[in-house]
This record gives sequence, structure tokens and C-alpha cells, in this order.
Amino acid sequence: MSKLLYEDLTYKIIGAAQEVYKELGCGYLESVYEDALCYELNLMNINYQRQVELDIHYKNVIFERRFKADLLVENKALVENKAIKQITVQDEAQLINYLKTTRLRVGLLFNFGAEKFEMLRRIF
Repeated sequence: MSKLLYEDLTYKIIGAAQEVYKELGCGYLESVYEDALCYELNLMNINYQRQVELDIHYKNVIFERRFKADLLVENKALVENKAIKQITVQDEAQLINYLKTTRLRVGLLFNFGAEKFEMLRRIF
């Protein structure tokens, strides 16, 4: 079995998100979950940037307009948080497109708004 890209880091981030959901459940705004997830990452001494603006690459050009990610963890993993009924195909496409345009490799999509915690891990 091959090792996943940034496996140790993403395992810790996913664990932190699960802890947030276990503690808060569903029903809060996305910003509350982001606050709680950052709190958990701080406890684990994991570096992150919050609401960080990232370049959008298109062919050989970088656009003036930038993309704002919920979290960029250790400059390796892009984290998008949702607080919706369920993750949709469009949410997954958004994550993949963000990876594509920023040229980051690993993306995590968390949904704290459902009755059960939802998570997607994608590689580009």
C-alpha cells in the first residue's frame, strides 16, 4: 500500500476537524468552526495561515485577482470549511479547482453542517 501525500499532516488536520465536530456538532456558522479548528491546530503546534490570499495560475499568467482560502496548513494542505446540509458535487469541484489554480497538491473539504461530519481529501 502506498503512502498518501502528506499523510501524517492530513491525518492530524482531519483529527482536529473531527474533534471540533464532536465538541460543537452541527448548527453553527462556518466561521465558528474555523475558529475552533484553528484552536485545535494551535494545540498541536501546527502552522497555518487563515483566510490567506493565494495566486491564481492560468496558463503562463498569474491573475491580479487572488483566491482566498479558509486555511493553508504548513504551506502544503488547503482546507475549505463548509457548514451546509451535505457536500455537493459543486463543493468538490470547487476544492479541485482551487488546487488546480493555486498549484497546491492536497485539499481537504470539511462539512460541519450535516448531522454527521463529512470530509473529502483530494489530490491534484
